[in-house]
Amino acid sequence: MFVAIENTPLRYDWGAHGALSYYLGEDGVLVEPESGQAVEAPIQAEVWLGGHYGSPSRIVHPEQVGGARDLAEWIERDPETALGRYAQGIRNGDPSRLPFLLKVLAAGSPLSLQVHPSLEEAREGFAAEEAAGIPRRAPNRNYRDPFHKPELIVALSPEMSAVAGFRDFAEVKQLVSHISARVGAEFAAFADRVCTLETSHQLGELVAWVLEGSPEALAATVAMDAWLQAEDDCYELERANLSRIREAFPEDPGALTTLLTNHILLRRGESLYVRSGTIHAYLEGVGLEIMAASDNVLRGGLTTKHVDVPELLRVLDCTPMAPPLLRPEEIAPGYVILRGEAPDFRLHRVTGVGVTGAEIEISVNGPGIALCLGERATLRGGTGASTELRRGDAVYVTGDERSLKICADDLVIAAAAVGAEIPLPL
Repeated sequence: MFVAIENTPLRYDWGAHGALSYYLGEDGVLVEPESGQAVEAPIQAEVWLGGHYGSPSRIVHPEQVGGARDLAEWIERDPETALGRYAQGIRNGDPSRLPFLLKVLAAGSPLSLQVHPSLEEAREGFAAEEAAGIPRRAPNRNYRDPFHKPELIVALSPEMSAVAGFRDFAEVKQLVSHISARVGAEFAAFADRVCTLETSHQLGELVAWVLEGSPEALAATVAMDAWLQAEDDCYELERANLSRIREAFPEDPGALTTLLTNHILLRRGESLYVRSGTIHAYLEGVGLEIMAASDNVLRGGLTTKHVDVPELLRVLDCTPMAPPLLRPEEIAPGYVILRGEAPDFRLHRVTGVGVTGAEIEISVNGPGIALCLGERATLRGGTGASTELRRGDAVYVTGDERSLKICADDLVIAAAAVGAEIPLPL
């Protein structure tokens, strides 16, 4: 069964005016309430496609699924039909839930400097906040559910900038030394600490010193502006990213933390994978994001939302890493899969298939969500059901379809990665 879904974009202050409408149109999954007034294109931050209670996708034709208005309600009423093999969860003790969440995200300004917890950390944090009586939708809530949130993002815009993971210590020292030679003495308090950086433990202490916002850290942050405002042919990407951050958050020392991280520029179609514990922030651009279905975010700065530095430091992985870019697995011409090690999700992408009438067949091995990013796509399921999508249309695919025959110039399908090729930890 193919169930058409839609949703209204969330309007966080880091969003971009009309950016989601540009990529998805306004006649499909993306629904903007009519204001009755001629106004500037609204801020659009992200649109969720999934069953998470934070913003469950609405069902376009409720009569198709017994009257349920959204995916969360349908899953609660009839998990066997909605979820199929996932009705009992993908891990022992899981409730009936869709294990993945698909989003389209538009960053007009930097998102928060953030980390996501592991599954064990999420369970512990959720239980503690439940016991403390903090409402799940409270702005000061860290753990809104007991699940981890690894994620991957694919750039849809021509470019998408981000920081992710701590970079090699030698590279950090080289960058900070370069800046130190071009700014005032106030930067030395930070630069001196970087010079002695040798271990992950020391890195954690340095991050704590910065994010806790001491006067010295704030002074070093402001001192860095002299470098950003001067001419310099080196570190072009870092300078562009830091200028964007400093403009958006002039009083936030989190900008210093990004000197310790990998600066990444994704071209359209490129992707990165963010594991639990990895510090990251998306800075500008539009991307397609798939993740384990969770809304657990621990923020350290660069945001107007709730910040909890001690909790972020508790789950932070301070191990230096290469930029966490993710290469697609080419299964067949025009068909790739993107996935990390988490069994909760993977992303199928079909491009340029069907121009001559040919089809490609893929196995989703459970329920999925299909989103048309091109001009049109045709899907035929294993039960004989079929649907045609245009740009921005999305459908929920029930697990009884099992395999899909597809013609599409650009279609993505979100699904779980549970299967024989990926052992599932219980």
